[in-house]
Amino acid sequence: MASMAVWAAGFPAADILLRDWDIAALVATRFALAISVLLPLWILRDGLGALQQANWSRGLLVGALAFGGGAWLILVAQWLTDPVTVAIIAASSPICATLIEWAYDRRPLTTAFGLGLLASVIGGIVATGGGAPANLGLGALAAVGSCILFAWGSYMTVRDFPTLSVFGRTTITLTGGLIAAALLFGVAASFGYASLPAPPDQQTIGLLMIYGIGGMALSQLLWIASVERLGVAIASFHTNIAPFYVMLILLALGGIWSWPQAIGAVIVALGVILAQR
Repeated sequence: MASMAVWAAGFPAADILLRDWDIAALVATRFALAISVLLPLWILRDGLGALQQANWSRGLLVGALAFGGGAWLILVAQWLTDPVTVAIIAASSPICATLIEWAYDRRPLTTAFGLGLLASVIGGIVATGGGAPANLGLGALAAVGSCILFAWGSYMTVRDFPTLSVFGRTTITLTGGLIAAALLFGVAASFGYASLPAPPDQQTIGLLMIYGIGGMALSQLLWIASVERLGVAIASFHTNIAPFYVMLILLALGGIWSWPQAIGAVIVALGVILAQR
């Protein structure tokens, strides 16, 4: 819940930042800010020896494919369709996470878990506007692909680095995401589709801190810790409550109450309770 609440705080910040920032530049900067905080914390927590002994090749590969590739695919999906379509399809991410966990662990799917999964998907669709997506095709495939990659990456982050602390697991894979995001920005900039923004003012720096350090570094740290304890399937149910958290943040900033998002959050919460039984 804490991971999703902090993650949700990044959305209002990103909405303002995207008025002046290219998407590729913002994603790369977000990863860079997250690593600039996580790497020193990992060194303080576990020492330099932990960095030297870590399986960097595997960590960078998982991070680049899952978190870098997933971030790129979700942007492609939004470009090919629209934000509402992407949000509705992303509500199916618990299904993707369940399939990943079942494929690797063969964890039995109980009736309570199945009902919780159904409630999570329904609640996510209600919270994001409801209805069937109007624009499918390649955009839908890209959105589903992003959900699968993120679930796979979260699972592998916990499974493949058993000797690393949660700081190490989070940092090593997000570093892979940073490399992928930087390469994407470099390619986009070389073709004239991206550029660095003007030097940030004080407000922009604050928004970047919220988006990169809170919405990625802290959120991912808490997320990996929760996946380790709950499994990626049940942990992913909580992602569908994120629209409700965003609404609460916007409400505090003068926004309006949304009953669909509140009702969707309640449905997802009931699904989490059922599944965790």
